[in-house]
Amino acid sequence: MADLTPTPDRPGLHVSKPSPNAPATGSAVCHCGATATATGDRQVRALVEGYTANHGAAHDRTGW
Repeated sequence: MADLTPTPDRPGLHVSKPSPNAPATGSAVCHCGATATATGDRQVRALVEGYTANHGAAHDRTGW
């Protein structure tokens, strides 16, 4: 499987949860330069919500 971790050259959001009992992990890189990582279901949920609200496609709505 390809490495799906976002990088400055390939910005995006990646979330992994290998099993129901394992904690989720997530990483995000935006084309504006912002980066973030999270471990744990609650923290990853907050990462996803923050990224989708303020980065990635959200920049298209604000002219970035």
